[in-house]
Amino acid sequence: MPFSSTEVKEITVLGAGVIGLTTALKIQEHGDYRVTIIAEHFPTDPKSIKYASLWAGAHHVSVAGGDHFQRKIDIETFNTMWELSENGGAAEGCFLRLPQTEFYRDKRDRHETLELMPNFSELPGNSLIQNALSGIKYDSVNTDAPRFLNYILSRFLAAGGSIVRGSVQHINQVIEGGPEAFSSHTGKKSSPPDGIVVCLGLGARFMGGIEDQNLYPVRGQTVLLRAPWVKFGMSMSGGPAKEWTYVIPRRSGDVIVGGTYDANDWHPCPRPETTREILGRVLEMCPDIAPPESRAVRKPTIEDIIPIIVEEGCGFRPCRKGGVRLEAEWMQARQRRIPIIHNYGHGGFGYIASFGSASVAFKLLEKSLAGEVS
Repeated sequence: MPFSSTEVKEITVLGAGVIGLTTALKIQEHGDYRVTIIAEHFPTDPKSIKYASLWAGAHHVSVAGGDHFQRKIDIETFNTMWELSENGGAAEGCFLRLPQTEFYRDKRDRHETLELMPNFSELPGNSLIQNALSGIKYDSVNTDAPRFLNYILSRFLAAGGSIVRGSVQHINQVIEGGPEAFSSHTGKKSSPPDGIVVCLGLGARFMGGIEDQNLYPVRGQTVLLRAPWVKFGMSMSGGPAKEWTYVIPRRSGDVIVGGTYDANDWHPCPRPETTREILGRVLEMCPDIAPPESRAVRKPTIEDIIPIIVEEGCGFRPCRKGGVRLEAEWMQARQRRIPIIHNYGHGGFGYIASFGSASVAFKLLEKSLAGEVS
């Protein structure tokens, strides 16, 4: 039965990563909903291998290619972040606008979605670095992940949203008991939600009632450097090695460099040998990552970069066979049947897709509550 358009609907979002937070914000700011996020981890917590969003480099380099659905999502996200990052924008301090250079180890005649970016151009042959067969340049925006996540969380709470820390073992716990089932306020009357949005990333593989076995981790290791002299983004990808080397500056002067892409690698800690391997690749691609005083007197080495390391980190990208799951279904627990919106499996591109995916999830929710999706 469709819901009345005048009644405020209770919505629960599961997960507080970048996808969960932007989705919860989108729904809460619409005005006809009261949204509660249930999550084990929040942006204010210490960094954890279980919370990938805090480790993200978060530069906006779309890989949508010719996928028009994904392109629309990525472009909406970019336009939103571009507006937030403008001089005097609502979240200017979370972002850094800068020129981005992409080098490829293979020839590429079309760049599809990236051709829509500001000031896009293809690089002439004399501008390519060693081992690069093609390249492009455009303006983009980098996100300071920890700062941005806390900005979205604060904005969500200011709009009237609520958060509950909890570990959901089965989705029926939420369908029947709502957020109060995980609240520390014992005796509070339960308020089962009118709809649930699942934004659990890799967690959707393990939660009862979902147990999506198409999800798998892709471990990524990075190094955070203090290098405020770097004012440009750069990456190298493609070719038989399938390595992706990148330099991602932040507004704070820190720079994330990486990386690795290791499917089904569950090791939870940075490997020292991998850190050195990453620094070697980055230094070969971008010698300017080394301190200026080192470059002024000789060719820089890895040892020149070691002193500017802030931290080493790794996270599990929530990848999914078959791609992102953005769809609605109905589930029942006891006498309650409600819509469940799935929004997870974005892999390493959660920030790139965040606001656009939130819009798609919100539309699915509205159609479900209106009885248009059964």
